[in-house]
Amino acid sequence: MRRPFLNAAAFFLLLVCVSAAHAQTAKDDLAARGQYIFSLAGGCACHTEPKGTPNAGGRVIPLPFGKLYSTNITPDKETGLGNWTDQQIRDAMIKGVRPNGERLLPAMPYEAYSGMADEDLQALIAYLRTLKPVRKQMPRLKTWLPFYRGVGTFFWTRFVAKSYTSVPKAPAAGAERGRYLVEHVSLCIDCHTPRNSMGIPQPSLYLAGAKKGPPLNVEVPNITPDKGTGIGDWSRDSIADLIQTGTKPDLDNVQGLMAEVVEAGYKNMKREDAQAIADYLKTVPPINHKTN
Repeated sequence: MRRPFLNAAAFFLLLVCVSAAHAQTAKDDLAARGQYIFSLAGGCACHTEPKGTPNAGGRVIPLPFGKLYSTNITPDKETGLGNWTDQQIRDAMIKGVRPNGERLLPAMPYEAYSGMADEDLQALIAYLRTLKPVRKQMPRLKTWLPFYRGVGTFFWTRFVAKSYTSVPKAPAAGAERGRYLVEHVSLCIDCHTPRNSMGIPQPSLYLAGAKKGPPLNVEVPNITPDKGTGIGDWSRDSIADLIQTGTKPDLDNVQGLMAEVVEAGYKNMKREDAQAIADYLKTVPPINHKTN
């Protein structure tokens, strides 16, 4: 009687080990896919100070009435996301709500991220879990306006906020894939669409750039197909080259935050995704809008 029992126990243990191995493989595959989504998102460069520790936050984001410091997105349990559940990270990313119920100011582009495909969001969260934990406490929001966060987020959610309906899977190719990346993952829309003095995006200038554009109040170029002020004469491959290498058709290099997102993530973008973005940009209505 003992041998059959031992054989059954051994078989059960083997099943447990195989199941655990499969689960770990699936988890690793998901995180690996999330690493690519992270690259498509420019390495979430706003969460890294220039020449600072990657992903540890602390970057100053200028606001109309103060300045904000970006969040530590490493898995540190005291100062980062280590004690956040997957759902809490998801809520912060697509709803702008912290685990304690505090609303995030829209410097965090949660509205744009709300249109990210479920599969991409799940993978991205899995990858964030694999980052090296860094203990770094962020300064609080600095503003001279009393109740700025409460008043600002109330105004924004009541009168300005726009959310998207997420889909299970992202578009696979072509201009539709490019639009998805531009608006919900790579977030070209967030930097290249100017905002008014209250920080509200101006749809009439979609992707038309600004002299002092978000999120750092520096010049952001017009990337519509306008021939005078945009990228009208650029070829599909020239646009893709800039996205992946930061090199313009005249062989000059991009600077500032664009250079950072190229180095932190876009350089790892697949050629077909860079070309999909180029294909979409060529479908955008040209806007004559000079930014320099």
